[in-house]
Amino acid sequence: MKFSTRAIHVGQEADPTTGATIVPIYQTSTYTQSAVGEHKGFDYSRTVNPTRSALEAQLASLENAQYCSAFSSGMAATAAVLNLCSAGDHIVVTDDLYGGTYRLFSRVLSRYGMSFSYVDMSDLAAVRAAIRPETKLIWIETPTNPLLKIVDIAAVCALRDPQRTTVVVDNTFASPYFQQPLALGADVVVHSTTKYIGGHSDVVGGAAITDRAEIYDIIKFHQNAVGGVPGPHDAWLTMRGAKTLAIRMREHAANAARVAEFLEKHDEVERVYYPGLASHPQHAIAKAQMSGFGGMVSFVLRGPAERAFAFARETKLFSLAESLGGVESLLCHPARMTHGSIPKEDRERRGVTDGLLRLSVGIEDCDDLLADLRRAIERSARAQ
Repeated sequence: MKFSTRAIHVGQEADPTTGATIVPIYQTSTYTQSAVGEHKGFDYSRTVNPTRSALEAQLASLENAQYCSAFSSGMAATAAVLNLCSAGDHIVVTDDLYGGTYRLFSRVLSRYGMSFSYVDMSDLAAVRAAIRPETKLIWIETPTNPLLKIVDIAAVCALRDPQRTTVVVDNTFASPYFQQPLALGADVVVHSTTKYIGGHSDVVGGAAITDRAEIYDIIKFHQNAVGGVPGPHDAWLTMRGAKTLAIRMREHAANAARVAEFLEKHDEVERVYYPGLASHPQHAIAKAQMSGFGGMVSFVLRGPAERAFAFARETKLFSLAESLGGVESLLCHPARMTHGSIPKEDRERRGVTDGLLRLSVGIEDCDDLLADLRRAIERSARAQ
């Protein structure tokens, strides 16, 4: 079956009890057993729940994998995957990454004896130089958040010792529709399913997906032991959203391409970050490893950094809000919002300046979105 068909059917067979076409919300914490030690595969919903199991089957299929563990958030999924590491292990990390991931690594896990090296993974020589004998894991974001750098997944995987080092890819920005990291050599894929997979800004969730049984067993153990699992209603909402992922991603990408081209040609825009533009430094890599360029666009206006704040006050269709990947368009100021946990000097060294704005381009009519951006640019110019 092809992607769109799997999104609608895998893990979602008719309910055997009632024939319900849609997987029910099994709103239960526990399950009646016929005798001690005898049950139907379900004993307690922190460990396993039928609605969550259906979601996990669906998401594993979308990444062409055997195993998926669903979590209550993308950060819960990330934390569970990092349990592949122990005290004394070293992790190489994409330097341009989500601020919440940076906070977890630098302010939580580093307290437990793990060490982290942040490198520009668009530079393979820098990645090679960062890998040590004690490197247990390589954490890749691609496209990166918020500068939309592209990391050559296959090339990074080729640098590591596969017997010693696990490669994890945060595939949230691309979604499984546009990028398949496991096919490129990665061992684990992580998603904030809050974003494109859920797709409607009404549920928070995460997932860790792999084709390796020994990795799945470790993640599954920690999923149960720590308990950061989604409730059945959250799992159901995420599963419902994922059914339309393919059609939504096509619209997100088509609109984002037009927005990026509009911004790149505008005299008041200093720089645009979008991997679908021929001017993007890693455009060729993006074209080779992705089937589409996604719905995220970042840019910097000409003039003082404060102009970004004026712009953010003027948009009507682009709502100033955290998160991304919903059907509605969102605007974010990374330095003050999603990446505020990164020290200012580190942010600015990596290019996340106060003048940077990030767009999650929705699936509204693109002419309306362009008119909204044009008006906000003009009004922000007058506000200087």
